[in-house]
Amino acid sequence: MYFKDKKILVIGGTGTIGRSIVRSILKESPRIIKVFSRDEYKQQQFFIDMDSNDKLRFIIGDVRDYDSLFTAMRDIDYVIHVAAMKRVESCEFNPYEAVKTNIHGTNNVMKAAIAQEVKKVVFTSSDKAISPTNTYGATKLIAERLISAAGQNGIRGSTVFASVRFGNVMGSRGSVIPLFKERLLKGKKITVTDKEMTRFMMTLDQATELTIKALKEAKGGEVFVLKMPVIKIGDLADILIEEMCSKYSLERKNIDVEVVGLRPGEKMYEELMTHDESKSALELPGMYIIPGNVSNHVTYSNAKKARTGTYSSKGQEPITTDELRSLLKRAALL
Repeated sequence: MYFKDKKILVIGGTGTIGRSIVRSILKESPRIIKVFSRDEYKQQQFFIDMDSNDKLRFIIGDVRDYDSLFTAMRDIDYVIHVAAMKRVESCEFNPYEAVKTNIHGTNNVMKAAIAQEVKKVVFTSSDKAISPTNTYGATKLIAERLISAAGQNGIRGSTVFASVRFGNVMGSRGSVIPLFKERLLKGKKITVTDKEMTRFMMTLDQATELTIKALKEAKGGEVFVLKMPVIKIGDLADILIEEMCSKYSLERKNIDVEVVGLRPGEKMYEELMTHDESKSALELPGMYIIPGNVSNHVTYSNAKKARTGTYSSKGQEPITTDELRSLLKRAALL
């Protein structure tokens, strides 16, 4: 087992994805997992939920503070960096706060990992980092570049850095699915940007598996991109309304759906890989690998040259409503 007797630090480990990663790694008998976050209440609740597992250690800290990261990484083998300011609207109205967390914070993670001679670091990025139209995407793009450039600039020491790009993770905190469900239960109207808007969607299990696989496969500077289905926001809203009405005996005629148009920084579609990136990308059955500058000549098992083109939700056929309903049920979101 890859993590057997290893020491792992999960930064942002009390978030939806962070908790899932911790649970997954615990199955491989690590020596210790340190959970680093700002929220003492979530740490306490997570510890209770995990039956006070003695392999977990909880550290209060902020990625903006280099010293706390440096201390947390002492004698650590692997780091998974999930912490971020994620809300598009919050980043738009507080852009420098997003810079301090998403860019300066990632740089602090890198410096601390190098100083403490961590073996590998994986950073979690976003589809919004591709051709960004909002502050959140722009900060994730710069953070990605920092990770990929570490080897090129000769500053990484023995530490291997890599990134993963997520689409929208179904059911994660602050995402559209729990928001829609909450508004329906409170009798409030549903607001939809545009019913024809398309998004990449992935389950929490997929996000977890991609992150851990990236850590295991990373050679240095890569970006790992999961292949994932495309959904229409209008289809998602219709299914959630139908299922919630059935489950909670709500009257469909009493539910209003308002189309509000694009908010600041929003796009009608998302991208996971640019045309230029695809020229050097490798393809595996479930993901793409965009090689880093230090890994142009390494090979990956079962990899082949990717087809050239933009990997965009605009150019893909959305899954059917039946397929989307099935996906939501498998993810226990209905």
